[in-house]
Amino acid sequence: MRILHTSDWHIGRTFHGVDLQMDQVRVLAEIAALVESEQVDVVVIAGDVYDRSVPSADAVRACNSALVAIRDAGAIIVATSGNHDSPARLGAGADFAAAGGLHLFTTVAGIAEPVQLADQHGSVLFYGIPYLEPDVCRREMGVPGARTHADVLTAAMERIRQHAAAQEPGVRSVVLAHAFVVGGESTGSERSISVGGVETVAAGVFSGVDYVALGHLHSPQVIDHPVRYSGSPLPYSFGERTHRKGVWIVDLAADGLADVRLVELTPVRGLSQLTGTLPELLADPIHESIEADYISAVLTDDVRPVDAMRKLQERFPHAVRVEWERPGGNPELRYRDRVRGRTDSEVVSSFLADVRSEATADELKLVEDALSASMAETRG
Repeated sequence: MRILHTSDWHIGRTFHGVDLQMDQVRVLAEIAALVESEQVDVVVIAGDVYDRSVPSADAVRACNSALVAIRDAGAIIVATSGNHDSPARLGAGADFAAAGGLHLFTTVAGIAEPVQLADQHGSVLFYGIPYLEPDVCRREMGVPGARTHADVLTAAMERIRQHAAAQEPGVRSVVLAHAFVVGGESTGSERSISVGGVETVAAGVFSGVDYVALGHLHSPQVIDHPVRYSGSPLPYSFGERTHRKGVWIVDLAADGLADVRLVELTPVRGLSQLTGTLPELLADPIHESIEADYISAVLTDDVRPVDAMRKLQERFPHAVRVEWERPGGNPELRYRDRVRGRTDSEVVSSFLADVRSEATADELKLVEDALSASMAETRG
């Protein structure tokens, strides 16, 4: 059986205010073409199909067109919901969709109810673990004391292993999950899935299956040979400008995983970062090759240029971001740089220390509880 692993489509996303739908339509059409040329049997989408829990009508139409194209190319589709998706909306009509070859995993109840497909070697079970918010699903998962993503994912995988162990010998298994696995590298464009440093999950949680198709992180990554992120099909931040976007082509043989290879996707539009004075950026011929890229520019003029974005767009029509950096300025004073890479609770703790005194352990616990409640309310 041949599987194409993709994730994090984020249909409906904007890039610094620019609508990416046409870019997404193009890259998803390329994935559909790969299904046909590679003779793919199953496409797995490991979460974040949409960028918002309430996608626009245009985003829904673009998604439906992509799914139809993949199905017409000959593949069954198996997908899970991610932290950007609304499980209820994505999973609406799931039973009806399954009759047409689109299988959606969006509920806790469906974790141990796999899609069973077959090839010349026998059955392959596809299990889907939707994004699990510990505070929301721990009781339904049967682990009322769970506080972390590792706790609820461990419980989910125990259900899956119990179900798989009850099958006939030789049955192979594939798991789709949307999570931040230890060893993965984030790019900055992913939305945090927790606060307080409890979002990560050990790769060993997913042991005992033939392949684990992960979503959430936006670059293709190998955590362990059978545990991989496909990444997003498009770059969604300038931090991803050097990524080689792609999909994994996974081959299962009679005894399990036989081969995995990355097929790179054609970049729709490059991303480039430029630094210099406005006259330099407008005149330097070295930038001719990137004039059609999405551009992020840091201007170093002695005086902040007037109407800089309009002037940049005369040469770089897809310039989306411009920043003026005062020459000789102290970057340590820039708040954005000071908080980069720090968790929400660390930022709050540092603020308290600056304006008052070091926070006590009880105070930090209150801060983390408040942040968790705020994020849960936002997701709801």
